[in-house]
Amino acid sequence: QVQLVESGGGLVQAGGSLRLSCAASGRTFSSYGMGWFRQAPGKEREFVAAISWSGDPPYYADSVKGRFTISRDNAKNTVYLQMNALKPEDTAVYFCAARKWGISAYADDYDYWGQGTQVTVSS
Repeated sequence: QVQLVESGGGLVQAGGSLRLSCAASGRTFSSYGMGWFRQAPGKEREFVAAISWSGDPPYYADSVKGRFTISRDNAKNTVYLQMNALKPEDTAVYFCAARKWGISAYADDYDYWGQGTQVTVSS
């Protein structure tokens, strides 16, 4: 029903910036809660940020507060993750996810997932 495709990953030096995009299919995109997660090699998938359709303030993992910003453009069926002041510990595969109702910081609560995009931060 919903297909998600991430883009914008790459290699960046510490302190630099990247903007990830997640393009979603479906006319009901505006009703979905959207989240970003990341997973480093050998580690569990962890929550990064989430945003609802309603315009309520988004929320973030403590590790990225003040550095990352999640936003959405419903007209373009796209969610963004602006990442500033990147650190080597931000290196991971970043996934976007969609949930029919509400938003969540737990991966198991999401219904649809993209394939991920690699972000590598060098020191």
